[in-house]
Amino acid sequence: MSKKQKKMLTRIIISFVILIAEMIFFGVTKADIGIWKLALFLIPYLIIGYDILRKAILGIIHLQFFDESFLMTVATIGAFATGEYAEGTAVMLFYQVGELFQSCAVSKSRKSISELMDIRPDYANIEDENGKLIQVDPEEVEIGTVITVKAGEKVPLDGIVISGTSAVDTSALTGESIPRDVCEGGEIISGCVNLTGILKIRVTKEFGQSTVSKILELVENSQEKKSKSENFISKFARIYTPAVVIGALLLAFIPPLLTGDEFGKWVYRAMTFLVISCPCALVISIPLTFFSGIGGASKAGILIKGGNYLEALAGAGVVVFDKTGTLTKGSFEVTAVHSDKMDKDALLETAALAECYSDHPISLSLKRAWGKECNPSRVENVQEISGHGVKAIIDGKTVLAGNMKLMKAENISEAHDCHHPGTAVHVAVNGEYMGHIIISDALKEGAKEAMECLRNMGVQKTVMLTGDDRRVGEQCAKALGIDEYHAELLPADKVDCVEKLLAEKPPKKSLIFVGDGINDAPVLTRADIGIAMGAMGSDAAIEAADVVLMDDDPRKIPLAIKIAGKTASIVRQNIVFALGVKLLTLILGALGIANMWAAVFADVGVSVIAILNAMRAMNVKK
Repeated sequence: MSKKQKKMLTRIIISFVILIAEMIFFGVTKADIGIWKLALFLIPYLIIGYDILRKAILGIIHLQFFDESFLMTVATIGAFATGEYAEGTAVMLFYQVGELFQSCAVSKSRKSISELMDIRPDYANIEDENGKLIQVDPEEVEIGTVITVKAGEKVPLDGIVISGTSAVDTSALTGESIPRDVCEGGEIISGCVNLTGILKIRVTKEFGQSTVSKILELVENSQEKKSKSENFISKFARIYTPAVVIGALLLAFIPPLLTGDEFGKWVYRAMTFLVISCPCALVISIPLTFFSGIGGASKAGILIKGGNYLEALAGAGVVVFDKTGTLTKGSFEVTAVHSDKMDKDALLETAALAECYSDHPISLSLKRAWGKECNPSRVENVQEISGHGVKAIIDGKTVLAGNMKLMKAENISEAHDCHHPGTAVHVAVNGEYMGHIIISDALKEGAKEAMECLRNMGVQKTVMLTGDDRRVGEQCAKALGIDEYHAELLPADKVDCVEKLLAEKPPKKSLIFVGDGINDAPVLTRADIGIAMGAMGSDAAIEAADVVLMDDDPRKIPLAIKIAGKTASIVRQNIVFALGVKLLTLILGALGIANMWAAVFADVGVSVIAILNAMRAMNVKK
């Protein structure tokens, strides 16, 4: 609890004790001491309400007085004017209790998000002339500087590991608790925590351009992009508050003038009407709900740039995916080995040896699949034939490894295409065809599960766009259960596809495009919501997308939609609940059935319930 909150709690306790003592005294003695009774009740009233009175007076001076402070001041002064001293003081007291509770709730929510995003490093270690480590401000460290990160410390800046191996905790960035291994030559980003060894890192980005800086900026700016619901509540409050003030004035004077009733009775009803009408439940709880939703998503490694994007995400109707790097790993892997004349492992070994001097992605995938170190003494006379493959002497035998063009050029008549989609590496030994190895882009773990989750959540259509061969696209879409796919597309073709899907999508539903955020910037921008996947450390991804997933897990997409849906549901609940209770209590207050105590519940009670409900958006179940 902050100093300000502790001070408010002290005022509440003192005011409450004095009020109860006075109520008991006047209740027992039935004393009627005129102006002294008013003076005695003014003591707890001013102790608890002086700041509200001050705000109301300043609002009147600046001609901005249609707020809850003004409403509460007018209502409680009206209660005093009609002789209801105890009720006027009690209303101010319980209003302040509600304000304290709201303040604590908001502080707790903000603290949770601050702790969640507590990735800003306090210092960076650099060596001085004597080789001693000194701590400096990360903002002062220049590109190219070597920094040292000890076990348990945050990595302060993005860079390349030049010495050391360690496991790093990236949970603050990705929401995943499993540590990642880093070693010499590997990239490392700011914001993660070094768990074990000592790392020496050569800085590649200034602090202002680092991952941690960009993420913090994104989360801080997310509050500026308000949702339609938040904008509606702001406009509503500007119209609603003057309307209820005018309504209270009419209620105070019109009925007694028409019926001849006592003015005091109708003034009391008007004051009750004002207390009930305070719009704090909506004005505080709706922005807090979106703030909590964005914070809860951040905890799961999902960065949403504003309440407007969160609201649009909740209405997902069509989800469009780029294939490579989004649904697939974006790196070639051996997926099949076919041979009738040679052991499969031997075929893979022969191909890997033939490719041992090449750094081509296909060559690298063959060597990874074989999993052993190449022995150069076994390989002689290597010839790379551009666009065809490799010819080499391995263990004294002439080996060909390449595509169908190479087989035809060397008159290997038995070579044939494979029914499996992917890139085929055909192998021939001493002029005899031995078989082929299929290399393709493997599906990501969780991609199929993500599609099933989207269908179960009510997403009406899933679409995949790819520049790959039609057979590759068809196989990927079929394996994942995607409704529709478009293959052999250029970047401009992807934009055209999204335009058509936007025209066809259901009304009031959003089209979401999911890509890597680097090559898909035009499509990310054109969709209703652009989601960049695996964007940890990618400046382009963070800039281009509306939603940024900090790791490569496709299951984060349905999770993001689930969080958005839960947040939108809480917003609707709070609006319906707050307006419903207020409308009912306003009618009862105007009829004289609801008194000041009911008014306190309609204001403070509803606000507290709405805020507790809003904070549920922070809780994310994966």
